Amino acid sequence: MIIVQIIILFFSIIIHEVSHGYMAYLKGDDTAYKSGRLTLNPLPHIDIFGTILLPLFMYFMHFRFLFGWAKPVPINPNNLKNPKKDLILIGAAGPVSNLILLLLFWSLFKLSIILNLNQSFSNGFAFGVAINLLLLIFNAIPIPPLDGSRILAGFLKGKIYDYYVSFDKYGFVVIIILLYAGLLNKFIFPVMIFVLKTMGISFGL
Repeated sequence: MIIVQIIILFFSIIIHEVSHGYMAYLKGDDTAYKSGRLTLNPLPHIDIFGTILLPLFMYFMHFRFLFGWAKPVPINPNNLKNPKKDLILIGAAGPVSNLILLLLFWSLFKLSIILNLNQSFSNGFAFGVAINLLLLIFNAIPIPPLDGSRILAGFLKGKIYDYYVSFDKYGFVVIIILLYAGLLNKFIFPVMIFVLKTMGISFGL
């Protein structure tokens, strides 16, 4: 089951990043394409910490849930026709891909129940729903460099926009602090539990 979870996790975060790059490509920026990042081959997307070390750490520490991320796709706003508007769409493309995957895995989960398939199938599909829900919620947080910050920045103007963008260099540190302080356990997981229960899935978090 752990192998299935790792495969689902890897390809969910890869599809997330490819979606960013493909939307950028549609909007005129071919940086990700030229960098070989518009591919489902996992090797170009691997981030040593987020894709390998963190999931392994969570596994060996007996976390009940694996989490991670892929290397962000490169984007050059100078190639975009309407940078602020296009960056909103590029930022939203990742979470939208997770929403689509979530609905796909949920459909497979419901189908596995109807067909009375082996429990391992429904467990795997349930994990697919849960991990994509987590990626959707986590990346929607408006803290740089998460996707929510790109979306929010597109609606800001003047000094507020300049201040918000300048915060980008501190964003990752803030995220680490929030994770250490229990962001997942205190805020995200309760939301996930509510949504999963609404979808008929019981998942230990």
